[in-house]
Amino acid sequence: MSGECAPERRDLKDMTVEQLWELINDNRHKISLDVHPCRVIPYLRQARVLTEMDEDEILSCHKLSNRSMRTSYMLDLLRTQGRNGAVALLDCLMIHYPTLYTQVTGHKPSIEPSRFSGLIKYSELTEYLVRAMTGMQKELTEARSEASRMTARCTSLEGEIKEIMEQEEKTRYLQTENERMQRQIRTLQREITKMKDEKCDFYVRYTSAIEEKSALNMRLHDLTLQMYQLQTELQKAQSENEYQRRCSLRCMSSLNTPQLQEEVRSLRCQLEKAEKLDPARNDILAQDLAEAIGSQAELAQQLQSYREDNEQLHQENQTLLEQKESLGLQVEQLSLDCSMHEQKAAVIQEQMRELQEERQQAYQSRDEAQAMITRILMEKDGLRSQLVELQERLLSMKAVHVSRERRKSSGDLGSWGNLSSSEDSPSLGRRRPLRRMDAIIPISMSSPISEGEDLAASSVRSRNPEPPCSESLRRREEELHLDNSLENAETDSLFEDFVFLPSTDPEGKQRCKNSSQDGTSDDSPSQTSAPPFLLRSRPKAIRINGRVLTISFQGETLLQQLSVVGGNKTGVFVHQVTEDSPAHMVGINPGAQIVEVKYEQKEKALKMVLEDSTLEEAVWALGQVTGFCHLSLRPRPDDYQALVQQLQSNEISSGDSFYVRVNMSLSSGCGGTLAVSCNDILHVTNTWPTGAPDSWEASQVHPCQLLHLHSGTVPNYFRAQGLLIRALEDMTFQTKSQKSGRAVPQKPSVRIVSTGHQGRNPLWVSFENEGGPESGDTTAKGCVTLMPYTLVTPHFPPVCRPILLLPSIFGRVLEKKLIGWEGFQLLKPEILSPSEHAARLQKSEILEECEQPENSYYTTQSVEKIMKKGIHCVLPLGLDCVRRLHRADIYPIIIFIGQSSRSAHKLKSKLHRHGHSEEQLLACSRSEEPLLDKLPCLYHSMAPDSWCDYSSLLTHLRTVIWEEQKKIVWVEPDLW
Repeated sequence: MSGECAPERRDLKDMTVEQLWELINDNRHKISLDVHPCRVIPYLRQARVLTEMDEDEILSCHKLSNRSMRTSYMLDLLRTQGRNGAVALLDCLMIHYPTLYTQVTGHKPSIEPSRFSGLIKYSELTEYLVRAMTGMQKELTEARSEASRMTARCTSLEGEIKEIMEQEEKTRYLQTENERMQRQIRTLQREITKMKDEKCDFYVRYTSAIEEKSALNMRLHDLTLQMYQLQTELQKAQSENEYQRRCSLRCMSSLNTPQLQEEVRSLRCQLEKAEKLDPARNDILAQDLAEAIGSQAELAQQLQSYREDNEQLHQENQTLLEQKESLGLQVEQLSLDCSMHEQKAAVIQEQMRELQEERQQAYQSRDEAQAMITRILMEKDGLRSQLVELQERLLSMKAVHVSRERRKSSGDLGSWGNLSSSEDSPSLGRRRPLRRMDAIIPISMSSPISEGEDLAASSVRSRNPEPPCSESLRRREEELHLDNSLENAETDSLFEDFVFLPSTDPEGKQRCKNSSQDGTSDDSPSQTSAPPFLLRSRPKAIRINGRVLTISFQGETLLQQLSVVGGNKTGVFVHQVTEDSPAHMVGINPGAQIVEVKYEQKEKALKMVLEDSTLEEAVWALGQVTGFCHLSLRPRPDDYQALVQQLQSNEISSGDSFYVRVNMSLSSGCGGTLAVSCNDILHVTNTWPTGAPDSWEASQVHPCQLLHLHSGTVPNYFRAQGLLIRALEDMTFQTKSQKSGRAVPQKPSVRIVSTGHQGRNPLWVSFENEGGPESGDTTAKGCVTLMPYTLVTPHFPPVCRPILLLPSIFGRVLEKKLIGWEGFQLLKPEILSPSEHAARLQKSEILEECEQPENSYYTTQSVEKIMKKGIHCVLPLGLDCVRRLHRADIYPIIIFIGQSSRSAHKLKSKLHRHGHSEEQLLACSRSEEPLLDKLPCLYHSMAPDSWCDYSSLLTHLRTVIWEEQKKIVWVEPDLW
């Protein structure tokens, strides 16, 4: 597909700056890998989008260690030039890289003058090409002269080589001698080892002989004791036998009686009979002996069978022991899993308790808020009814006044004037007549009157049958004018927080209807005779919190006139106002939210938007005010009271709340300073803590849940920015000092993130002609700013996230193994027609083009189909697809497997099987690793020494995917 042209899109001249740079950023990975800065910089210099200083920084900066980093940095510099930078880059790609230009823009490359952007004229382009040819000729001449010098150098080196070869012969002879001596030494070492082994055997046998000798001595001692015992028993038996023999001899001497003789004869007869029976006895004894021998053979056979059973039982015992060991390991693993689940259960129970407490507090707050709202509505309804009654009285008085004026002008004024003048003339014995105004009850002192009394007072204002005099009419007009002014002031005070809405608002009508039903009855006079000025197309007034009042006053030392509380989550409110200050004189009261502040500085009008700013930014912004200022306020007393109650109860420390990603490592210190590492997520809860200047109160966030792990203080944005610059300087010094030695790979402690985007961000104040809060000077809008903290937002993917393995070459090797697992499927391309491809490309649904087959592309719809099945989608794509996936609310798991020469050698056979070499794998790893910090999300990096072989790598990879799936996805906004 590289030779064919992509479908035509709309002309580049019709595209805006953001669209052009979005087109370039979508293909940033390809541009970083394919474009050589040294080839395109001369054209960009000619187009005046890069300066000589930029060229030196790109080509000679020691921080940019490879070509991809230099190209990426060149794109960042071109981004600051806006449209000219984007168009110049595309024109340069059209000249030097036509295939890449076609892939990026979808247009065919052309060298016609009309196709260029206008940055360089056709004649200037010709001059540029002529100068390029002249430069190339000069380079060729220099190369030839360099070749002649190198030839002379080669001749001189040949002599040196001969000398080196002679030395090499000598060295080789010495090496052979050294090898012979080493072989002899190894032989002697083997003999010594053999002798040591024999000596050890002798020692073992000698030890065993000594042990046998000791055992024999013990046995001999036991036998000697037994022999002594037998000798003593023998002597005792002999003495007894001798005694019995003597006794028998004495008895034999006394055998002279006939009885004894008969006994002797009987005994002899028995003896003779026994001697005759001896042969039968011998036969019996022989038979018993044969039976004993047979039984002994049977016993021997049984003994042999018992021995075999014993061996079998011994083997079974060994097998059981092995099973016992394996079961013991399983028990240990199960115990660890059980403890882990117990910890999880404890955490979940703790969360449930906290949720119950929060729910109870929310219910209580809701009940209190409802009670307060009900009370306020009742008070407002009462005030509305009083206001209507007062307006009715005022209108009736005006009607009476108008009727009297008409009667006066009809001709009766003269007669009535004479009568009144005669009555008003001073007379000593006559009482002054009762006049109309004397009969009116003052409104401020009157009590509630009934409907009939109200109507009587509105129709008959005097009990005197005579008309009033001219002086009475004049005083009445003055008093009515005074009453009107007072009533208007009261009306303004009552409607201070109210505005009229159009009658097309159904919610407003309903609220007005409810309030009218609650405030007065249907038969009240206010319903039957409403004043004319209340009969509007906007029937009733409701409260609007969006009303903004702008107050102008002298804002010198503004922070001494008032103090503020709040933050970006709740808004910044006026907390206290100094009495007799200009702010107090113009009517600024606590409870108003500060939305915006305008002032002049150095003959420039500055405007700062504080609606979503943090407390630190608001304090700094108000501190910059010098002289006359315009302060925009929004009354929000209810929200202010709720914030003050939370601050007093220590539920929160301020109204700030946002999440940031740390781009540097910070060590812990005294005063509760929090130790954080690069890429940690922090929840900032207070940007202006008391007693800790230039610090923020923050907490580390659990990777899987929005829970706080460790709390403390961290440097604020601008102090952390200084620490980041100092860390970069230290890294530069260490890099220079380690150039002579071999660098040891370590975990990165700094992540370089820059921005030129001018938008709303809670990490700095948004105002016209922005300047640094520390210097106060305005800077250009296109400057690049290093960011120690980056604002992030949490995302919780509900399904299995796709898998993106890096480096790309190694990812292709592992794809076939991953899709063999259960729950994993490889992303397949879709074949699209040119019209479908153009439509999908316009909607940013094309992720990447597939080489085989033709007209096939990877799309976001294919990824979503696999995700809906509840399985992981394995992406055979590069880093350019990450931003496109984020636009479709798809957040892949990015795993970078670090490579070294040793780890690449372990995968030699796998790489050769897929047509890659170890050098290609290492080059791909070095080119893609610097681009990972440009990603708007976190990624997981596996160290080369974390696995020993291919099987352990797969096991570790599966564990990493399982752990990453549980984590929260933190995404940064587009900083450019």
